[in-house]
Amino acid sequence: MTEPRWLTPEQRDAWIALVATTVWLPAALDAQLRRDAGLTLVEYQVLSWLSMQPDRAARLSDIAPVANMHLSHLSRVVTRLEQRDWVRREPDPEDGRATLATLTPAGWDTVVAAAPGHAGEAHRLVFDQLDASDTAALARIARSIVAAARPDLPLPPPTP
Repeated sequence: MTEPRWLTPEQRDAWIALVATTVWLPAALDAQLRRDAGLTLVEYQVLSWLSMQPDRAARLSDIAPVANMHLSHLSRVVTRLEQRDWVRREPDPEDGRATLATLTPAGWDTVVAAAPGHAGEAHRLVFDQLDASDTAALARIARSIVAAARPDLPLPPPTP
């Protein structure tokens, strides 16, 4: 039997801090978006992702892994966004088996209006606590962790 690989005290401290971050940071971001924009964090992620895509459209199957959702959950989120006229769902003209979500003009206005508050909260909770070298290290570390946890996840390349 192989001996367990126990964490060192330093690793344990880092692990506890990382797990707390993965729990409390999304909760704080969700609370800010609900309060200031009437959106959940998941809804904002979908709108934001669509806002950065060519033609402000993407296949649901491409959005799901980025938003860390199963297609069935994403479909329910997109239904809520459709009901608010922020997203339109249609067959992908390149592959009729796939479904596109397209950001509507009202959805664009919503994400544009929500973005400053979300960015401000990201500054307050994260980047105001870090200097430039910490920020670079955070990006490198987070990419490494995501690459190990989800090697199939297509993260955008780092900004030069």
